[in-house]
Amino acid sequence: MDHLIGALVGAPLLGAGILLTGGRRLDRIGHWIGCLLAAVSFAIGVLLFADMLGKSGAARTMTSHLFSWVPVASFQANVSFQLDQLSMTFVLLITGVGTLIHIYSVGYMEYDERRRQFFGYLNLFLAAMLLLVLADNYLLLYVGWEGVGLASYLLIGFWQHKPSAATAAKKAFIVNRVGDMGLSIAVMVMFTTFGTFTFGPVLAHATSASQAKLTGIGLLLLLGACGKSAQVPLQSWLGDAMEGPTPVSALIHAATMVTAGVYLITRSGAIFNAAPTAQLAVTVVGAVTLLFGAIVGCAKDDIKKALAGSTMSQIGYMILAAGLGPIGYVFAIMHLVTHGFFKAGLFLGAGSVMHGMNDEVDMRKYGGLRTYMPITYVTFGLGYLAIIGFPGLSGYWSKDKIIEAAFAKGGTDGWILGGVALLGAGITAFYMTRVMLMTFFGDKRWGREAAQEPGGVAQPQPHPHEAPKTMTIPMIILAFGSVFAGGLFSINSSFLHWLQPVTGHTEGHLPVSAAVIQAATLVVLAIGLGLAWRQYGRQAVPAVAPRGSLLTRAARRDLLQDDFNHVALVKPGEYLTRGLVYLDHSLVDGAVNGTAASVGGLSGRLRRLQNGYVRSYAVSMFGGAALLVAATLLMRGV
Repeated sequence: MDHLIGALVGAPLLGAGILLTGGRRLDRIGHWIGCLLAAVSFAIGVLLFADMLGKSGAARTMTSHLFSWVPVASFQANVSFQLDQLSMTFVLLITGVGTLIHIYSVGYMEYDERRRQFFGYLNLFLAAMLLLVLADNYLLLYVGWEGVGLASYLLIGFWQHKPSAATAAKKAFIVNRVGDMGLSIAVMVMFTTFGTFTFGPVLAHATSASQAKLTGIGLLLLLGACGKSAQVPLQSWLGDAMEGPTPVSALIHAATMVTAGVYLITRSGAIFNAAPTAQLAVTVVGAVTLLFGAIVGCAKDDIKKALAGSTMSQIGYMILAAGLGPIGYVFAIMHLVTHGFFKAGLFLGAGSVMHGMNDEVDMRKYGGLRTYMPITYVTFGLGYLAIIGFPGLSGYWSKDKIIEAAFAKGGTDGWILGGVALLGAGITAFYMTRVMLMTFFGDKRWGREAAQEPGGVAQPQPHPHEAPKTMTIPMIILAFGSVFAGGLFSINSSFLHWLQPVTGHTEGHLPVSAAVIQAATLVVLAIGLGLAWRQYGRQAVPAVAPRGSLLTRAARRDLLQDDFNHVALVKPGEYLTRGLVYLDHSLVDGAVNGTAASVGGLSGRLRRLQNGYVRSYAVSMFGGAALLVAATLLMRGV
C-alpha cells in the first residue's frame, strides 16, 4: 500500500493542473472534476487508514521514496513521504472535510464565471496541505508550507475585483512571509546542527544539541506556526481573510491551513521537549491568543469575522495544549479534529445564511431566520453547541481535556494557564450564543425598510430561503461530526492510544479532581450563555451598533492590532524608506552624478585645446619642447 501515498498528493495536484490549464472548454464540468479528484484522495486515505488499522507498532509507519531532490554531497534532500498515525489523522481531516467543502462550493459558486479556476485553486490547496503533512523531512515540509501560502493568497483574493479582497490577500501573504522566514531559518539551523533535514534523525538526536540551539530552533518554529495559525503577534491577517468566498473560510481558516502550525509544533515535539524555554513560549502564545480571539469575537457584527475570532481563539487552545508537551499533544490534535468538524460546519452555515440574505454579513440585519432556514438553523446550532462545550458533543470531549491538561501543568503556571483556558470557555459561550441569537432568534430585522446604496438606488429585499442540497448535505454530514466525533474518540481513550506512539503521552497531576474542573467549566459556560441571553435574547437587537465601552470599541478594531502594526512597523518602515531614498539621492546618486560632472567639466576644458588653429598647436608644441629642455638642463645641473 506504500505506493498509494504519493497518489494522495497526486490526485488533487492533477486536478489543479487540469482545471488551471484546460481552458474554457472545461467550464461546464470543471467543478465536478475538482470534486472527483478531492474525493479520490479521500478514498485513498480511507484505504491506507484501513491498512494501517490492520497493523501494529512500528509497522503502522509507512514510507514512500519518490526521487532524490537535492543529491549534493552531504546536502541530501529527498522527495519522500512518511505516513504515520499523526499524518494519517491530518490526511483524513484534510481530504474528508475538503471534499465536503468542494461539494458545497458547487452550489455556492454556481453563478461565478470563474468557478473552474476556483476549484483549481481548491485542488491546489489540498495538494499543498497534503504535501506539508506527508513530508518526511523539514525541507519538503517547507515546500508544502509555501504552497499552502500561495494557494491561500489565490483563494482569499479570488474576488480580486473588490479592493478589500485584493488587500486582504496581500496582507495575508506578507504577514505569513514573516512567519515563513522563521521556519526557513529553523530548517537551516537544523541542517548545520544535525547534518540532515529528515524528521527521524533530527528528532532522535535533538537532546544532543546545545540548549541554546534547541531554544533558537524552537522559537523559530513557533514564529512559523504563529504566521500560519494566526497566533499573536502574527494574527492580524485572519479577520481580513474573510473577504474570500465562504468555502475558503471553511477550508483554510477552520479545518486545514490554520492547523498547520499545530502540526509543526506537535511533529517537532522532541525539540520542544528538550527546550523548556521555547515550550513555555508556546504556552504563553496560545494562552494570550485564545483570549485575544475570544474578546475580538464578542464585538464583531460581521458573522464571518465573529467566527474568525473564534477560530483564532480555538487554535490558541490547540497551541496551548501543544506547549504543555506530552501532557497535551494528543488533546491538541483531538481538538484540532473536532474543531475541523464544527467550525467548518459553522462557516458553511454562515455561507448558507449569506446565500439566502443577498450576501449580507451584518448580523444586526438578520433575526428570526430559524423559521426560514430550518436545516441551516439545526446544523449551525449543533456546531454552536459543540464549540461551546455542551456536554456530550465534540467540543466537550476535546476542549475540556485541554483545560484539564492546563491545570495539570502544575504549580503557579498550571493555575494561570488553567484559569485562562477556563475564562476562554466562558467567553466562547458568550460570543457564540450572541451569534446564534442575533442570527436565528428574535424579530426579523431585514424587512423593515428598503436598503439604500449611497447613490440612492434601492437594493433588492432579501428573501431568506434554504440553500440547495449541494450545500445542505455537507452541512448535515459535518453536523454529525460535531455531535459524535469527540465521543467516539473518547471511547476507551481510543484517540489517545492511536496517537500516543507518535506524540507520546504523560498523565499530569491535577491540583483538584477532574470532576471539580468539569463542574467549573460548566459553570462558566452557563454564565457566558446567560450573559449573552440577557443582552441579546431578552432585549431587542438595535439595527445600529451602540457606541459601547472602551473595550468593545477596541475589540471592534481587533484590539487595535492594525493600529499597533501601523505605528510599530509601517510608520518606521516608511521613515526608513524615506531615509534610504534620501541617502540614495544625496550620497550614492550624488557621488555618481558628481563624478560624471567632474569628468564632463574636465573633458570640456581639455576639448578647448583642440580648437583647429595651427598657431595654437605650434605654441603648444613649443611650450612642451621648452618644458622638456628645461627639465633636462635641470636634471643635469642636479
